[in-house]
Amino acid sequence: MSIGVNNNQAALIALQNLNRTQDELTGAQKRISTGLAVNDAKDNASVWSMAQKQRGDIGALSAVKMSLDRASSIGNVSMIAGTSISDLLVQMKEKVTAAMDTSIDTVSRTALNNDFRALLKQIKSTADNATFDGANILDGNATGIAFLSNAGATSTITLAAQNMTVGGANITFSSGSTILTATLASAVMTKLATSLINVNSSMGSMGAQVRQIEAHNVFVSKLSDALETGISRLVDADMAKESARLQALNVKQQLGAQSLSIANQAPQIVLKLFQ
Repeated sequence: MSIGVNNNQAALIALQNLNRTQDELTGAQKRISTGLAVNDAKDNASVWSMAQKQRGDIGALSAVKMSLDRASSIGNVSMIAGTSISDLLVQMKEKVTAAMDTSIDTVSRTALNNDFRALLKQIKSTADNATFDGANILDGNATGIAFLSNAGATSTITLAAQNMTVGGANITFSSGSTILTATLASAVMTKLATSLINVNSSMGSMGAQVRQIEAHNVFVSKLSDALETGISRLVDADMAKESARLQALNVKQQLGAQSLSIANQAPQIVLKLFQ
């Protein structure tokens, strides 16, 4: 057996093995603490790059979902207002029909006209206040609002404007209309019947668009979940396997330290040769 004091090869080998074990142990502890097998490009450049791309898409889909949530809210507010306007037109029809009766006196006709005029004002107020987050598609000022529908922002879903103002595209009689005579009431009735058809048709179109937006929003949520699952499969650590590996490395570290200790004691034998 050859023993030297200038170069302890056994100790150097033991130290290299111990350092290697320590590096592996540090990696295992990192994977366990973060739950990720791929934390950065150093761990696996190609997988990390793919995961980062998917994370970017998830962030973009979050913005899409926010846009669609806003679209749903605007649509729902508009639907509520549109339904109220339709109900007001139904009430107006009752007043106008009564005013077409030539036998009623002036007092009754005036009362009916006052009710009719009040309903007109309520329609205007409803259309003007059907606003969510500054957006109104019923007041006649908007032409439609486009909302994001994909992560690349290359396509949109449009919520079309539906003019519900008095004298607008759907409600054809003017804000100055009266029913003070049977003749005036008859003229208003003709336009009122058309207006009811128009408003109800617009409500149908709006309802279809809101359903489309909400369905697409559900799809975007599911797509985002699928991407999250895909990323997890790419970069998540197998915790059961890492736990077993950590225990094995702890034992290996202890054995390596003991081996280094033994190797470092070998030169001490030289001193005994001179005693």
